[in-house]
Amino acid sequence: MRVITVTDRDQPEISDYSRLTDVALRRVSEPEGGLYIAESPKVIGRALAAGHRPRSVLVLERWLPRMAELFRDYPEITVFTGEPELLESLTGFNLHRGALAAMHRPPLAPVAELVRDASTIVVLEDVVDHTNVGAIFRSVAGLGADAVLISPRCADPLYRRSVRVSMGTVFQVPWTRMEEWDEALPALKQAGFHLAALALSDDAVSLADFAANRPEKVALVMGTEGDGLSSRALAAADTEVMIPMLHGVNSLNVAAASAVALWALENARLQ
Repeated sequence: MRVITVTDRDQPEISDYSRLTDVALRRVSEPEGGLYIAESPKVIGRALAAGHRPRSVLVLERWLPRMAELFRDYPEITVFTGEPELLESLTGFNLHRGALAAMHRPPLAPVAELVRDASTIVVLEDVVDHTNVGAIFRSVAGLGADAVLISPRCADPLYRRSVRVSMGTVFQVPWTRMEEWDEALPALKQAGFHLAALALSDDAVSLADFAANRPEKVALVMGTEGDGLSSRALAAADTEVMIPMLHGVNSLNVAAASAVALWALENARLQ
């Protein structure tokens, strides 16, 4: 590895890591520049295992031996290190997890390719909270769904918080961004998916009843925090599904709802 000691946070070669707390800058620079930031050796290792290509690493000095092991197949990688106070002023937060890696984003697969052999997929409409997106990916990985499709305005699964909350499962779950609903949902129907919208409505069937008679191919459509699914998404749905609640609570957080719904669908499939 080529190790460079950072002595000035304005060094141009470390610009990938600067001002990480500026959300607006990050949203522009990462997707458009083809980069994302992976945090912690565990997450970086999962990204590498998924075939993602590293650009550089920013690391506390005591983690250098671990980085040498982790990047043994990338001898050309540049590793930046420096005093903890300087790295914190550079990134905007305490680098207590030891390391950050700037990773090249892999190209996203077309929707048709991603769902070709799938039986259960999750569709997220404008879920803007990165923590919820990461938690949903963890549920998808752990409970057996095949892929995640996200709307154009959905939060970025490769945002640091999403990756961290997902425990790196965003690297193992196939996902892609869709076009707008007018094109995306009809395409899913044409591919044979039954669109099940998780929503509160008078016409909604209970999750238990839907799971007991689940169609062969299900697209579980989930909406943004607070407002839920748009009228266009609900109009396109084949069935509206609800999770019955008790004690005056009308709904679960979208990430928790994804876990409950996926467990019910997977349990029904296995029986």
